[in-house]
Amino acid sequence: MIVNDRIVTFLHSLEQANPPLLLEMEQFAAVHHVPIIRKEMESFLQVMIRISAPRRILEVGTAIGYSALIMAQAMPADCEIITIENYEKRISAARENIRRAGMDTRITLIEGDAMKVLPELEGTFDFIFMDAAKGQYLHFLPEILRLMPEGGVLISDNVLQEGDLIESRYTVTRRNRTIYSRMREYLYLLKHHPVLETSIIPIGDGITVSVRRPDGPDTEKG
Repeated sequence: MIVNDRIVTFLHSLEQANPPLLLEMEQFAAVHHVPIIRKEMESFLQVMIRISAPRRILEVGTAIGYSALIMAQAMPADCEIITIENYEKRISAARENIRRAGMDTRITLIEGDAMKVLPELEGTFDFIFMDAAKGQYLHFLPEILRLMPEGGVLISDNVLQEGDLIESRYTVTRRNRTIYSRMREYLYLLKHHPVLETSIIPIGDGITVSVRRPDGPDTEKG
């Protein structure tokens, strides 16, 4: 844990229970080891959506549709969500969960590799939630910036990797070294990018909140 686990347990104890479908999805995720957003991220996302009142939300990384449905609870009545998922085994579950929630007319699930899907998207998204392959965030960013209007919000999840991101590369598994190196580069880029104002927040597994500056130069490159 990044934050003291006693504090996290206390914060979780204050959260209200989710509707039955989301509780069922939580149990499914626990049994089948499907990564879904943490409890503290649920309320954070919903607060940010209510503050920003987006008309279009883009999610990169659907999994079983849990976070999309969490966001849908807080989005304005005229808002839509487009969410991208590449893992075939989870797509059918996500579609079914979205249908059961009665949100299939407001949440559009696009199947495919985000690196191929993002360049095909048109228009802009007021609110973007990135929760996909962590080693790819850096590569997604140029297209994400293309899709962000001035004042648009980008939230990236799991950026501190249980705190291991600050450890020496020799103390982490060889498999994670490239991921951690790319994530550190991603964080540096967000903090120094000419069109973004970014805060790194140590809740959950670490998140970033970035806003596109209204006075920044228009660019599609990271």
